[in-house]
Amino acid sequence: MSGIKKRQWVKPQTPPNSDINVTPLVDVVLVLLIIFMVITPLLEKDIEVKVPDTEVQEQNTPPPDDQLVVSLDEQGNLKINTEAMPSQEEYVNRLKKMLAAKAKDERVVFFMANDKTNYGKLIVALDGAKAAGARVLGMATEDLPQGAVVPGAEGGAAPAPEAPPAPAPAP
Repeated sequence: MSGIKKRQWVKPQTPPNSDINVTPLVDVVLVLLIIFMVITPLLEKDIEVKVPDTEVQEQNTPPPDDQLVVSLDEQGNLKINTEAMPSQEEYVNRLKKMLAAKAKDERVVFFMANDKTNYGKLIVALDGAKAAGARVLGMATEDLPQGAVVPGAEGGAAPAPEAPPAPAPAP
């Protein structure tokens, strides 16, 4: 039996190490830290937004003669400039007549709704203006100044209803 080799087992000199090797972990964390330090300043770039220029106007400047302002009160009653509208049909018919007198690209109607106005009634008024032929619809965000004249109503210009001043913006 001289041709058979016996297996020899080599016993390791040190027992197996069950501790975690933290060197690769530290290397990965440092690489991630460097990546984030390089990328973070690049992420803080501003997005360019083109904002229209603002115009400073005097508080008591009346709106232009050809401007149409539709206002809605808390109950959803409609007024074109200062003329009260008894019904939705009358509102659409009156607005149709007023817009027919204007050029197609000048058919602009502004809406000024009370904060407590039902949203659905505002949408009905907006739809009525579109049905009457308005090309551009705008929302007025501030009340008309006290004593301002709103032209365009039947019978000439009439003073606008008194409204509380708009609150000042918070700093």
